[in-house]
Amino acid sequence: MLEVKNVNVYYGAIHALKDLSLKINEGEIVTLIGGNGAGKSTTLKTISGLLTPKSGEVKFNGKMTNNLRATDLVKLGISHVPEGRRIFTKMSVMENLEMGAYIRDDKKEMDKDYQKVFSLFPILEKRKGQIAGTLSGGEQQMLAIGRGLMSRPKLLLLDEPSMGLAPIIVKEIFKIISDINESGTTVLLVEQNANLALKLSHRAYIIRNGEIEIEGKSEEILEDDRVRKAYLEG
Repeated sequence: MLEVKNVNVYYGAIHALKDLSLKINEGEIVTLIGGNGAGKSTTLKTISGLLTPKSGEVKFNGKMTNNLRATDLVKLGISHVPEGRRIFTKMSVMENLEMGAYIRDDKKEMDKDYQKVFSLFPILEKRKGQIAGTLSGGEQQMLAIGRGLMSRPKLLLLDEPSMGLAPIIVKEIFKIISDINESGTTVLLVEQNANLALKLSHRAYIIRNGEIEIEGKSEEILEDDRVRKAYLEG
């Protein structure tokens, strides 16, 4: 479904991604793990069109997407739920979900998807008239994911969905990510909680200083001594 090949991205003189390559197959949950500043969010922004690589290729379902705008990529089926949620805090919950569907005009299908979001996140239906900025942190994360789903994506990019949340809410969010995947949406997950991410995902990439250092099946990477020492212990 997605192929990133030898991609290089710069922030001015800073070489953020260095010949980075990864693949995601349809139906997978793939996790991208690394320390702060390793290039995880930069990778997602490059895939979703928020950053343009200086060199290399990004292909989605066989189509080269390097120079497409982010809005064009949403139409192709890529939805990006950014780090820090980035909801519209002064809008209602329902208005936020409507913003997620801004590229669509199929009202009947949109209504089905609103109900799908509410089935995943029942609290959002109860809060749909509430101003989003007054929601709890967990509810805001649910809203951010729900808004991302409203474009009916083929590939959902999730950047640090557990950040700042209580463990019980994190467990709930990860269960919902699994449900989203089982319903047919492919997921690329960036997550600091390496243990949970590896247990949830099918495959994983470990990124360090803008380069892929380790890749493989998640169950195997969980047992890798290098990964355990760097990301799973302490």
